[in-house]
Amino acid sequence: MQISLSGIAKSFGTTAVLKGVDLTVAAGEFVTLVGPSGCGKSTLLRILAGLERPDGGRVEIDGRDVTAVRPADRNLAMVFQSYALYPHLSVEENMMTPLKLRDLTRLQRLPLVGPLLARQRYRALRRQVRGAAETLKIEDLLSRKPGQLSGGQRQRAALGRAMVRNPVAFLMDEPLSNLDAALRVHMRSELSQLHRRLATTFIYVTHDQAEALTMSDRMAVMMHGAILQLGPPDEIYNSPASVEVARFVGSPAINLLPGEIDGQGRLSVLGRPFSWAPAAERQPLLVGVRPEHMALAPEGSAQFSGFVRHRENLGADLFLHLELSDGNTKVILRCDPAVLAERTQGGAALGTRVGLSIDPQCLHLFGSNGRRLTSAARDLARIA
Repeated sequence: MQISLSGIAKSFGTTAVLKGVDLTVAAGEFVTLVGPSGCGKSTLLRILAGLERPDGGRVEIDGRDVTAVRPADRNLAMVFQSYALYPHLSVEENMMTPLKLRDLTRLQRLPLVGPLLARQRYRALRRQVRGAAETLKIEDLLSRKPGQLSGGQRQRAALGRAMVRNPVAFLMDEPLSNLDAALRVHMRSELSQLHRRLATTFIYVTHDQAEALTMSDRMAVMMHGAILQLGPPDEIYNSPASVEVARFVGSPAINLLPGEIDGQGRLSVLGRPFSWAPAAERQPLLVGVRPEHMALAPEGSAQFSGFVRHRENLGADLFLHLELSDGNTKVILRCDPAVLAERTQGGAALGTRVGLSIDPQCLHLFGSNGRRLTSAARDLARIA
């Protein structure tokens, strides 16, 4: 079922948290809301779930206006950052709780009398729970209590409790943020596989761009209560619509260098001219370069030069932090440690002066208003 948010506005006091947000999610799609803390992404998710009322706008599920419908009647499953498991109940009992609340009467939910009065229904509920547990591979954990589980196991239990209801969509609010780095990487893969198996809509909130880039069909970059860009992860990484999006998406962050287009339409970066004649008016601009699109070069053929001020060795990758010769500009470039050792003496030790070249086909140009110059970027891609 398609989910649509139209013109969603929300303020807390005098602070406008959401400013007329529009978002449509297709059935079965995995959409991630990503942005820094305080950008409004969790508030938007809570409005969709019915936990917050918007000040303006509409929430529609399958074409039906549910803006004023209570959360229990929206058939949406929420998975929280804290897991929200009942500590005194087993995993099986935690997973059965939403089914009991939905399918059983108050009398049938009583601890001792209920199972005697509704034996067949309880058997059916347990079958549903075991089916979800098999999907998540937690059948052997059903008798345990949350305190006996690891972080990853608790996360699966929380997902299982949401799954048993067969919801229209899963709403996830930073569900991996409490896990350690290695387990987060593992759970990203688990969630992606689960989405493919269930073929159900996932709307996922995170401030971790790695989660958004690796799991999403589409990602919405949010800042200042608005969606700045919505699209597939590759599109947002390779064609950021603004400086803010370019800075936020990518690790390490994109390098931003001062540039200018002169009266003849030629681009210069840090005063160095590039052989290029785009259809753009004279203006100052920012030139974005991803760390992987910079490379060390012999000083005689290098476009720029600078000094190594810091090294980050991540094993497969080495990030060099350089201070360029103008003394004001700092950049980061990504290197292969083995290639770097072959091409430089001492592997570019701290304080070493090095030459630097930029791939001209991979520049991102942003005007003085911070917006991407799309026509100029296309012209640039035709060079070389």
